[in-house]
Amino acid sequence: MSTDPSAPPPGGNPDLEGLDEEQLRAAYEAELARIRVEDILVQTVVSLLNLAARKGGLTGGEEEPDFEQVRQAVDATRALMPLVEPMLGPDAKQVRDALAQLQLAYARSGATPPPGAPGAAETPSEPADKPSSAQSSGRLWVPGQ
Repeated sequence: MSTDPSAPPPGGNPDLEGLDEEQLRAAYEAELARIRVEDILVQTVVSLLNLAARKGGLTGGEEEPDFEQVRQAVDATRALMPLVEPMLGPDAKQVRDALAQLQLAYARSGATPPPGAPGAAETPSEPADKPSSAQSSGRLWVPGQ
């Protein structure tokens, strides 16, 4: 391993090797001009879904599930979906399906949102023997909704 502090990090972009600071800045500015907010939003949603699947133990890894991380990723993805669905076109179904699988995994885990989190248990406004609006509509209740 090189001890040269000016050496690019391992796996760095070989096209940027040997560039001075001004050239690197120009390359960075060109990349910022090329990239679009829509690209970042879609990539963020995909990253959240992939990370949540891993944190939820859905990828077959040996990592201990962390359903608080799954809940946060589900809530963030749900918040971004109205922005990215139009951009995804027919691929939106695949993203919605992945999100639904994560919501189901969270619900099956028995995890409960922390107090104050979106979807955390609140004082019920209906009698316990009367079904909630989500139950009576047949919709799946999902924490954070």
